[in-house]
Amino acid sequence: MKEELNLIFDAIKDQEDLFGEYLFEKPSTEKIDYKEIGLEVKKIKPAAEAIPEKIFQPAQMDGKEFKANDLASFDKLINKCVKCRLSTSRNKFVFGVGNPNATVMLIGEGPGADEDMQGEPFVGRAGKLLNDILKAINFEREEVYIANIVKCRPPGNRNPLPDEIEMCFPYLEKQIELIKPKLILCLGLIAASSLLKTKLALGKLRGNVYEYKNIQTMVTYHPAALLRNPQWKRGCWEDVQKFRKLYDELSK
Repeated sequence: MKEELNLIFDAIKDQEDLFGEYLFEKPSTEKIDYKEIGLEVKKIKPAAEAIPEKIFQPAQMDGKEFKANDLASFDKLINKCVKCRLSTSRNKFVFGVGNPNATVMLIGEGPGADEDMQGEPFVGRAGKLLNDILKAINFEREEVYIANIVKCRPPGNRNPLPDEIEMCFPYLEKQIELIKPKLILCLGLIAASSLLKTKLALGKLRGNVYEYKNIQTMVTYHPAALLRNPQWKRGCWEDVQKFRKLYDELSK
């Protein structure tokens, strides 16, 4: 019975990742005028029920701006955080990993069981798949930077709650400020909705280019969702090919 419930939970989570809150919303009829690289920059108009604006204010801790000039010192400053309930059940604070001067930054949802034990994002089966995806578009894991919306594992791999995202988002905001990437790839709906401040479904976000603080941003599936739903891999491959084309265009 427990296994059946877990399967049902995974299926519901996958549906939410793919379609957002509006599972039966009519598909958009908007025509996308693709440019030479097959993409269009779009600006999102936040929904009325979008994530509160205060999440997206300058990174602060207890009312003071973070005093850190590099990722290593910032990690030391925040890795004992107890600001939200997730800190009570974590094994390790998962700060992030990769090139501190990366041009490309990948952002996921939050740590899973393997990440919680090792203190590094995307190290389990989903991490191996992510490494393979990166290699397929000629990136090495070491040359990009990988982080999550929340730094501690939500119990049972549930989605992080809005207040948990609110508490943790300034940490990610500061990481982005320090790294200064030219491109961001959001992995999954939680990452995309938190960063872009939108309630649009994943299906409507994929395939377009958005801007987060003047940083070109794209959206694709979370690798864990691809493991549960291999039929989505083709769509992910299309997404990351467009992402690579955008990278090449910006690198000229």
